Amino acid sequence: MSTSVPLLLVYLASALCFILGLKRMSHPRTAVQGNLIAAMGMLSAIVATLLDPSVKGYSFIVIGVAAGSAIGSYLALSIDIKRMPQMVGLLNALGGGASTLVAWADLQLGSGQTTDQLVAVGLSGLIGTVTFSGSLVAFAKLEEYKQFRKPFSLPQQPVINGAMLLATLLFTYFLVTSGTNGGEIAWYIAITVVALALGVFLVLPIGGADMPVVISLMNSYSGIAGAATGFVIGNDALIIAGSLVGASGIILTQIMCKAMNRSLTNVLFGSMAGSGKVASADEVDANVRSTSPEDVAIVLDGAQRVVVVPGYVMAVAQAQHAIRDLSQLLESKGCVVEYAIHPVAGRMPGHMNVLLAEADISYDKLKEMEDINPTLDAVDVAIVIGANDVVNPLAKTDPQSPIAGMPIIEVEKCRSVVVIKRSLSPGFAGIPNPLFALPQTLTLYADGQEAILDIVKEMKANS
Repeated sequence: MSTSVPLLLVYLASALCFILGLKRMSHPRTAVQGNLIAAMGMLSAIVATLLDPSVKGYSFIVIGVAAGSAIGSYLALSIDIKRMPQMVGLLNALGGGASTLVAWADLQLGSGQTTDQLVAVGLSGLIGTVTFSGSLVAFAKLEEYKQFRKPFSLPQQPVINGAMLLATLLFTYFLVTSGTNGGEIAWYIAITVVALALGVFLVLPIGGADMPVVISLMNSYSGIAGAATGFVIGNDALIIAGSLVGASGIILTQIMCKAMNRSLTNVLFGSMAGSGKVASADEVDANVRSTSPEDVAIVLDGAQRVVVVPGYVMAVAQAQHAIRDLSQLLESKGCVVEYAIHPVAGRMPGHMNVLLAEADISYDKLKEMEDINPTLDAVDVAIVIGANDVVNPLAKTDPQSPIAGMPIIEVEKCRSVVVIKRSLSPGFAGIPNPLFALPQTLTLYADGQEAILDIVKEMKANS
């Protein structure tokens, strides 16, 4: 696809919008503006591409755009915020699948691809298909489908994954050197079939507690696949956009890995942390002390500093607005309220930040794990709402635990801990939490939103 000078200028403007949008999205106060700027850049690139004289067959394009827009709009409007991680996983899968299909279509046209383009075709098929199947498995894990709930791996799984990766690279070499006798189609099919299995086996062994890393990684893969596809069809905007997504995704993945004490190599090859025996749930549950909204209101009444630790259950219960009301009530009594945010709390990077921002909670009150941990021994009350694995002391004390070595929010240091959850069911890692059995911990069994509203009601009644 030849690119005219006006089109190149539009692509350059779009690239600047992407970069500025990413910059603005780095802070909650400007994130919405950054998203709009990036969206306008993408819209400009799409419109300019469609107006290029070399583009033909507008009837099919219009049908595709209409169908895609309708489906996308429906999903965006119908899926609530607690299922946003699943939405992101599904979009990653669609992005990877689209890259695979575009490369396939270009190969079918047989328009005299150069060696560089054929290499890009092979890489687009490999990375796009791995993204497609891996993201669908991640989606199934996030949806907690029974067949995908527990990590699964074959003996010597990293070796098998490495062998499949080498096979796809070998098939790519054969695709490039097969000439134009039709053999390149067969090799491309071989690449996508093996890549399909590779994506599945990359994600299957990874436990639910590591899902934020997987989501971030698959997002990066989708960007890299898009960039490779841009080289296939000679589209500069696609190369730039894909490269930005791929690079930012890798950076975010590294941040997530550091937060969970995982190496990127382990994540890439589907390795897990410790998987040996963990503490018996019966031993932990036997020492748990239940409480009531009345008792929690009394505990909070004299608190000078309160830290809220949000987790996925807060998203399920949509309790962030109730939490804001409780915070405002406590602050009116002179209490300092802060929010301890674990980098991988929830099911995707930044999940808790988005929820709290939706409730108009000031970003200044959100404290990162490494900043809040050294001061937790001076906290009167920690309210843990839905968080489980990210506050589990087993990460520090049990080297055989699936979350061994993962940095946690050390709420066990606080003078009092109030845990709000429906039951003592384990977190996504599937292990019990000794925090619930500590002498300073009280557990309030209730829906997150209802529990907070009841506590607010009791505090107002006592004031």
